[in-house]
Amino acid sequence: MVVPEVYKSQYSPMAKSNARNHKSSFSCLNDGFVYLGGSLLAFLLVWSFWSYVGLSFTHNLEPTAAGNLTSNVSSDSTQCLHGEPAVNLGYDPPEPTFYDDPELRYSVEETVKNWDEKRKEWLKHHPTFAAGARDRVVMVTGSQPTPCKNPIGDHLLLRSFKNKVDYCRIHGIDIFYNNVLLHPKMRSFWAKLPVVKAAMLAHPEAEWIWWVDSDALITDMEYKLPLRRYDYKSHNVVVHGWANLIYEEKSWTSLNAGVFLIRNCQWSMDFMHTWANMGPMSPDYPKWGEIQRSLFKDKLFPESDDQSALIYLIHQDKTLTDKIYLEGEYYLEGYWVDILPTLDNITERYSEMEREDGKLRRRHGEKVSEQYGAFRERNLRGWGNGKGSYRRPFITHFTGCQPCSGDHHQMYGGESCWNGMIKALNFADNQVLRKYGFVHPDLLDSNTVTETPFDFPDEGPW
Repeated sequence: MVVPEVYKSQYSPMAKSNARNHKSSFSCLNDGFVYLGGSLLAFLLVWSFWSYVGLSFTHNLEPTAAGNLTSNVSSDSTQCLHGEPAVNLGYDPPEPTFYDDPELRYSVEETVKNWDEKRKEWLKHHPTFAAGARDRVVMVTGSQPTPCKNPIGDHLLLRSFKNKVDYCRIHGIDIFYNNVLLHPKMRSFWAKLPVVKAAMLAHPEAEWIWWVDSDALITDMEYKLPLRRYDYKSHNVVVHGWANLIYEEKSWTSLNAGVFLIRNCQWSMDFMHTWANMGPMSPDYPKWGEIQRSLFKDKLFPESDDQSALIYLIHQDKTLTDKIYLEGEYYLEGYWVDILPTLDNITERYSEMEREDGKLRRRHGEKVSEQYGAFRERNLRGWGNGKGSYRRPFITHFTGCQPCSGDHHQMYGGESCWNGMIKALNFADNQVLRKYGFVHPDLLDSNTVTETPFDFPDEGPW
């Protein structure tokens, strides 16, 4: 600090000590104290400010509760970061969980004991996943490990996978695509059960595992699974079916096991084990086929299959309907032969709805699509939701078409199957492409798209 001149004159040997100088010295001394006090106050203010700012940067160097170090870059950009991400994907705590148990088996041949407690404990150690766990879904789908025999098969499977990825992206759902056999004996339609069991263990953060066959296409990209409906009575499995066809008609087609939801819980683990033991991994597999055919007179082939096994279990134990929800109020999966002829009319009805409601025509980002789906629901009241309805079918299932092998059922022509899948895929793709500003004007022409005008579909010769 620079010493004020007044101090020099006061203590200098050359200073004069007369009365006049005394008076002047005291006056200057008082002014000096005022100046010094002001300087000190200013210094304290500046020091306090920089101490506060310094703390705001340096405290971020401490480990977070989740075990990560935040950035120590002292730049203005750090002020844009607020808190931790909603889900921490980069942290797994050192505390042991069920994954550290050497006795854990992913194989469908063994069930997992105390799964509810183990899953709850895992979520306790991963608190960022606990929030929202009740509504978290993982879709599981897949295909065979070898190339398709049908020349167009691999293309159709790719587009079918894209269809599912589009839906999952829009609704924030994780997806797992499997193309290997997780159990060497559980082939064909039985291959899904080992994958679903393994997915339950791989995703303790998810409440539901959603199996969707490769030939099942999502044709309403806005529809959101009504998960609360299944919480009401604590149902653990949801499958499209009809109780009267199970108990009265004893039909092999009373439900369809190509699409189902299963809750990630102990009951489901045990049920999966029972269900899978009617498959090829069981030494009683031939016997189960005979039992199923004796009960279901319309069953077309002798071996035990997953669908007949599920129907048999429900038929033999009616209390299972307390846990298995037979969904028939919307197309959790719909028969493609019934649905395809309606797609053109449905497209026109939805266009009319949007011409009358500007809110539905408004351009918007893909990530907020669910809001516009909720807006649309108000207009769909009274439209029904099933055969003969003008509502978009949620899932269109091409049962019997076998797009990969090409060995379609004899009652269908190959061209009707493949063209039908192309039409349904483009019908769904238009709902996605709208967010990107384009549509297929012809549902049978996958190559051609046109840009949508600003007020589409009210504007333009559509």
